[in-house]
Amino acid sequence: MPRRGERKQRVRSSAPKPLPSRDLEYVGIRTVTWTRGGGKSSHFVNPAKYQCSTLAAQLADEWITYTRSMALADGGATLSHAVRSFAKFVDKHLPQLGVEPADARLDGHKVDLVEVIHLWEEDLRQHHGLRSNSPYAKTNALLTLIEQRALKDTRMPEALRVRAQAPPAYPTFQGEPLDEFSNAERIALRDAARDAVRALEARLARGRDLLEQGVDPRDGGWHEPANLLWAATHPWLLTVEILKPQFRQNVLSWPEPVKALLPTAPDGTLLKRGFRYLVAELGRLLFPTEMDLQAFRVLLMLGMSDTSPEELHYLQLGDIEFTDGGVRLVQRKMRAHRVRADLHPDPDPDSEPEHEAPEFAGDGAWDVPGLLRRLLAATELSRTAFPDADPWLFLAVERRRQGVLDAEFADFTDRERRFGGWITAQRDAAGKALKISEPHEIRRLRKTAKVVRAVALGGTVSDLAGDDHHVEVYRLHYAHGTTAHILAGRSINRAQKWVFDRMTTPARPVLVTAEAEQHLEEPQVAEDLGLEAEQAKALRTGELDMGLVNCRNPWDSPHRNDAKVCHVAPAMCMLCRNAVVFTSQIPRLLLLSDQIEHMRARLTPRQWQALWGRQAAALAEVFEECADLIPAARREIAELGLRLDLPLGMRTEFDR
Repeated sequence: MPRRGERKQRVRSSAPKPLPSRDLEYVGIRTVTWTRGGGKSSHFVNPAKYQCSTLAAQLADEWITYTRSMALADGGATLSHAVRSFAKFVDKHLPQLGVEPADARLDGHKVDLVEVIHLWEEDLRQHHGLRSNSPYAKTNALLTLIEQRALKDTRMPEALRVRAQAPPAYPTFQGEPLDEFSNAERIALRDAARDAVRALEARLARGRDLLEQGVDPRDGGWHEPANLLWAATHPWLLTVEILKPQFRQNVLSWPEPVKALLPTAPDGTLLKRGFRYLVAELGRLLFPTEMDLQAFRVLLMLGMSDTSPEELHYLQLGDIEFTDGGVRLVQRKMRAHRVRADLHPDPDPDSEPEHEAPEFAGDGAWDVPGLLRRLLAATELSRTAFPDADPWLFLAVERRRQGVLDAEFADFTDRERRFGGWITAQRDAAGKALKISEPHEIRRLRKTAKVVRAVALGGTVSDLAGDDHHVEVYRLHYAHGTTAHILAGRSINRAQKWVFDRMTTPARPVLVTAEAEQHLEEPQVAEDLGLEAEQAKALRTGELDMGLVNCRNPWDSPHRNDAKVCHVAPAMCMLCRNAVVFTSQIPRLLLLSDQIEHMRARLTPRQWQALWGRQAAALAEVFEECADLIPAARREIAELGLRLDLPLGMRTEFDR
């Protein structure tokens, strides 16, 4: 209580400050929270952080609306990144033009946001580089939010509304399409993966045999490897904190059986020391790791030509059903929004199985059903020891946080556990590193499997595309492959060879000498000339005389496809495989040769060669074979006054 005369300073209440003029929807931090991997993650946009707070708030509101309406699994991460990036650029760019960033808003006309978006795209391209897809992704996300706003806000400028409906200025970077592995590389990867699976099964067999002898280490002691393995199946017992009091700090003082569990060099030197590595090695004796599962992944990709890496990777136990005929898989392709069932049959039981060493589990087969059985057998103990783990097919047990074993989905994203890291760790039969062409992409295995299938089926476009693709998808993603080019080249070469053979090996008439003509009906002579007995008799009696030369079979003309009589005789007889020339017909051929030479003077060289060049060459070959008969044939023409006897329809062709 104040004394007499003391006066306490009176605090007067101040008048309340006026509320901000902007709408309440633009106040506060925008946050989207979603569950991920058993925990919660969140993205946020704080409009107050930017000078263009109104614009940032409008875009952030659209981000939240779009994320919730589309139920985006990642909380709209790309959308929120685009909002923050664009707001930051607006704050930086507009002051350089003498414009206040606070005046920028989607429903305003003071700032030309279309021009700002264009400059932002150029800035993103310079910052990320020409080979990055981030500029396209961010721009597309921003335009999506603006287009959504335009559907409900009639105050938006028409130019901005039209720009939101157009695609980003810079498309995605396509790059060089992936090529398949060569056949030698495919075989090397297959053999390395099979060796890795055999090594895994042998390792698990040793560990599980030792596990049968183990008891609770709290009763049987911590210095027995079998008891430590028993503790590994009860992860809450095998922690660094529990192990430390049981062993000396110096690893070299540990019992030899326990120390032998740690990885060593060929000379016996310990490569890794400590309780964390002991926990990891104990887990490797009982459970497959991500690197172990990579071998199964490689073999399954090589055996499933119609399955993408995504469909295989996200298989769960409920998607696998073993039947009498094989295994039925329910596969999900997220990008195509497609769910389909596929049956992989068991091999023919009558075929001889491949000779393999005794396996710890599974039926030892390398087909898809056999590999899945072996994979499930390898991960069976993992699912028993970790009953709360999700039922993924690729379930890996690793030393996780705080040095404790845990079973999780094998995502193969860590650098050393990717497909490329697995290839680097493999060795061939000689102990040398595998020589596999880069890039080490798992998608190349799918193309390799499709190419093997195409080669087996003949290499047509439909075979290369496969049953799960359209021809256009094949053209964009498979037609560029080396093997496809080789197959196409072989097809073209075969077609060209057929054409060239027809052109370079023209059909020529058969010249029959006077002596052979007298004995033409004898079987041996007819057979030597390639004639049948009935044909020889008809030729001898003149029944097959076509006016210029004889014909083996006028109803088998190479110039028409139907079984009708030849319609181009005698003009094309010298270019027909059925023509048979008797020496008595040499005068006719000389008259034809004279007519062709007469046409040489009346036609241009190109026209004459196209019309008569081949026939002139065929006549020259016949005259060369019977050069001694030419003078007598010329005298016969002069003495008898012979002339070229052709049908009326052919005279026009010869005399024009």
